[in-house]
This record gives sequence, structure tokens and C-alpha cells, in this order.
Amino acid sequence: MKIFKEIAILKTFLDEIKGAGNSIGLVPTMGALHKGHISLIEASRAQNAFTLTTIYVNPAQFNNPLDLQKYPRTLERDLKILEESGCDAVFCPSDQEMYEEQPLLKFDFGHLDKVMEGKFRPGHFSGVALVVGKLFNIVGPTIAYFGQKDWQQVTVIRRMVDELKFNLLVLSVPIVRDTDGLAMSSRNLRLTQEERVQAAVLYRALSMAKESLKSGQGLEFVRMEVKALVEGQPAMKLEYFELADSQNLTPLSNVKDGGRPIMCIAAFAGDVRLIDNMFLD
Repeated sequence: MKIFKEIAILKTFLDEIKGAGNSIGLVPTMGALHKGHISLIEASRAQNAFTLTTIYVNPAQFNNPLDLQKYPRTLERDLKILEESGCDAVFCPSDQEMYEEQPLLKFDFGHLDKVMEGKFRPGHFSGVALVVGKLFNIVGPTIAYFGQKDWQQVTVIRRMVDELKFNLLVLSVPIVRDTDGLAMSSRNLRLTQEERVQAAVLYRALSMAKESLKSGQGLEFVRMEVKALVEGQPAMKLEYFELADSQNLTPLSNVKDGGRPIMCIAAFAGDVRLIDNMFLD
């Protein structure tokens, strides 16, 4: 597995890969890798001749400086995981390499970045779009892979790709869950043992909400059910539970409105913020 830290050297190398007619799969990550990330790499390897993973904790997408400071960084472990997974190369640049100057460019995705995550993390998706756009320009991938757990991020990135006419496909890979249902997340590393046990309530809440909504219960009643279940765990605090059209993130008041509905949830386990989602079909 090749390791790159400089953009110019990486681009020269990838030009040779593309020149030979090979497809390139890109898996952007912020490190602290887990089985969810490995599923993205496996999907890329199955569909492309060459797979590149990036590891970069992007400061532009953190609206909370403390969250950035505490974000787990496990580069040595991550590189070992990537090599064992069969990844062909990894790009792990420094902040100086990615941002030579303080960025001025801002993205506005209309309602897409004003609801759910965008509502509670202002500026987050502008930072995401900035770094992902940079990576698309640097790598020029055939297909880029993202996890379903960050569904709103997938939707925003797909809109950016469409509007800026990037010549690539964005694929979402299903959520990988632990045995108790908790969605795999790099932030899980920050949970205490007690918080980790209690955090599994998010999956139970989504499963309960799915059954309730499909049986005809109203959204507000289900939202109260979710809040009661989640906050029945001492360490847990619900931030939001929303029902939305998965294609355009338009909030839905019931399961019959809009396109394919998705339930999205965010909550704190102690001071660690976790998100999850589940389709209703």
C-alpha cells in the first residue's frame, strides 16, 4: 500500500493509473477507522481497479472547536487496517497541504443544509463540501463511496456533484452496526463503557419509531415516544428526531408524503454526539 502526503506527488501517481485505463474508487474518511469504513473499501475494491482512501480531520467542518480537538486520531492503527483491507493507497495530508490559506469559499445548499445536522451544526456542510470538492479535484475518482449513516452528507455531496458537474458517481453504502444495533462511528471511541451500552438505545428508538409510523401513529406522538425511550437512559439526551424525504430532505409530517421516507436521529451520550438513520421501507 502506497502512502501519500503531498497533493502534487499523488496527482502524478494517479495520472499514471488513469492513463492505463483503470477506474479509481475514492473512500474519504477522517480516520479512526472501523468496520463501516472497511465496508466502503470492500465496495470500492469490488467495482474499481484501484482504491484510494483519504484520512484527514477537516477543521472546516467543525463548528465546535472542542469537538475538533477531541476527535479521535489513530493514524498508525488506521494505516495497518487499510493495508490489511487491501486498500491500494492512502492520502493523509497535513492542514497546510489542504489549506495553504484560511479558506474564503462558502457553500449554501438551500434547505438541504438548514435542517437536521445543518440546523444544529451551522457551517458544517459548507466545510464538508469544501474538503470533498478539493478531494474530487485532486483525485478525479470514478466513484466516491460514503456511508449511509451520514445520509444528509450524502445528499449534499450528490447535489454538489450535480451542480458543479463533477464527472463521477457518488454511492452510499449501508450502515454497519454492532451486535446491539449501534451504528459504527469513529466517535464511539470516545464513549465510556456505560455510555456505549446506553447509546444502543438509538437503534431501538428507530426500530420502534418505524413500527409506530408504519402502523399509522402520528409523527408528534412517535417523536414523544422516541424522546421518552432515548432519555430513559441516564447518559442520553435527544437532540432531534425527524422524518424526511430521503431524496431531497424535505421534512415529512407522515409516511405517505413525499418520496422514500427516512428517519434521522441525533443524540448526546454524555458529551459525545451521535447520529443514525433508518429507511421506512
